[in-house]
Amino acid sequence: MVVMILAGSTLTLSDRDENMPKAHSKKPAAHALTHFDATGQAHMVDVADKAVTHRVAIATGRITMKPATLDLIAAGTSKKGDVLGIARIAAIQGAKRTAELIPLCHPISMTRIAIDFAIDAPNDATKDAASHAANDAARSSISCTATVECVGQTGVEMEALTAVQVALLTIYDMCKAVDRCMTMTDVRLLEKRGGKSGLWVARRSDSTEENDSPTTDRAA
Repeated sequence: MVVMILAGSTLTLSDRDENMPKAHSKKPAAHALTHFDATGQAHMVDVADKAVTHRVAIATGRITMKPATLDLIAAGTSKKGDVLGIARIAAIQGAKRTAELIPLCHPISMTRIAIDFAIDAPNDATKDAASHAANDAARSSISCTATVECVGQTGVEMEALTAVQVALLTIYDMCKAVDRCMTMTDVRLLEKRGGKSGLWVARRSDSTEENDSPTTDRAA
């Protein structure tokens, strides 16, 4: 401890003074976000040293709507035409343009983009029953599943997720004239393959949980 006397005042200095600034370690956390450098600045992840492997990502999501809206789509009588056909093309286009929409995504040469739709219609036996109206509305939905593949140094999870979102948005756009209450929900990654972390599969029992396989960021 050092004691200094300046103009009649006593000042005590200590190398452990609580007012002195303390050095902070720059050591990254065990699960640091890879899109930030050591100074906290955003950057595109360097994948130059990563292995070129076959990579697959599968994503899903759904849009709920009124039973009458679902009937229009299933019958192909929407004023704008083939809703699911156009949504499929939009999803493929969306996947290919992911790097333009998400700032730090790498442009990827995809080898396959597959878009599938599943219609979940209300039970006709209870469709008109008031007691089942809320349940029927919830069950009137269309699910979209996107499978994207590439042979490269970074995964295609973002491309699959973007494809699903664009497909659902296209369905909304084409049917909003008759149903503005449509809701897009449950968009998530189901599976990814390839890269250093290998296989990752989401648990079927709970969409908010992961399985025991290691998770991965886009660059894995």
